[in-house]
Amino acid sequence: MVETVLAPLDPGLLPAGVRARFIQDVNGLRMHMLEAGHEEPGRPLILLVHGFPEIAYSWRKIMPALAVAGYHVVAPDLRGYGRTLSEPVAYGDDLAPYRLHNHLPDVMSLMSALGRTQVAALVGHDYGAWVCSYAALARPDLFGMVTLMSAPFIGPPTLESLARGIVAPEDDPIHAALAALPRPREHYHRYYATPAAAADMERSPRGLGAFLRAYFHQKSADWPGNHPGTLAGWTAEALAGLPTYYVMDRGRTMPETVAPEMPADGGVGCGWLTDEELSVYVAEYTRSGFQGPLHGYRCRMDGSTTRDFARFAGRRLETPLLFISGASDWGPYQVPGALERMHDPACVHLLGCHFIEGAGHWIQQERPQAVIDLLLEALGRA
Repeated sequence: MVETVLAPLDPGLLPAGVRARFIQDVNGLRMHMLEAGHEEPGRPLILLVHGFPEIAYSWRKIMPALAVAGYHVVAPDLRGYGRTLSEPVAYGDDLAPYRLHNHLPDVMSLMSALGRTQVAALVGHDYGAWVCSYAALARPDLFGMVTLMSAPFIGPPTLESLARGIVAPEDDPIHAALAALPRPREHYHRYYATPAAAADMERSPRGLGAFLRAYFHQKSADWPGNHPGTLAGWTAEALAGLPTYYVMDRGRTMPETVAPEMPADGGVGCGWLTDEELSVYVAEYTRSGFQGPLHGYRCRMDGSTTRDFARFAGRRLETPLLFISGASDWGPYQVPGALERMHDPACVHLLGCHFIEGAGHWIQQERPQAVIDLLLEALGRA
């Protein structure tokens, strides 16, 4: 069987000034990435790390402006995502490559391949914020600034908690409590760790395009049910107040969960994610599948992510931190107390904590100019 060698993303899908290419031998990967501002060598480097279910393409709207401001801007497809993944991943494949402690060498190896020893700003959204948090905590000498979007940094485990032992999230009693509610529920992290989750999404009854359209819509500011606020605590009753894309009705798949929230016009009127733009995600996930990305959630549920952070127990994030979220994004609130811990004691130097009006979870796509302005302002101070 002859292996198909993927080509970079079609240039016709990208804004002017942004190109796609592969870099060989990035910690064993053939890494696909987008870049802008590459024409002039020696520019300060900005690395943009995407979340789920996204790819490097999610940064397309902010890359040209950051390049015009004088930066070399690079957005890779993470391990297991997009065109960095040459063939689909199986549920039974080894999870170790998808742990945070392996994403860090991916970032460092990419830096080396680009001929860099420093990054002006490391920017992560959603799952990418976990990757960036870990990278900045482990190697503060490499990054001038870290920006987290949607997912606050709560810090590594405390020394006291290590003495009591690490409890894997999959063993948290909250799951039994959610299942025992009068309206039985299930946390989406637990669902994403199941063998069925990837196939559920890949074989969505209405098609992958309809699933992704409904999913992106329900987590955006366009969905009228997104009015986030502080939860009373980590209890089943409190978590049941989250939208169903976070705390699902038990027994329902994610496509079944979001399907009733499909926009009335089918997404035709969505200005921040047109049908043409959505088709890029559909094509990439049709080819790659969802299991590679979902391995990251499995690492969280089996306690691997906590164990990776635990090696830095008691340590605070020293790299200057900027936090950005959409004002209609539930992400910062889904773990009670996360925002407060990010202010203190998790970090040493918080540059700002901003909530952008008119944006939900997909901030850099829904309100790109606001993100650009905040990043450039913080870079000027960091």
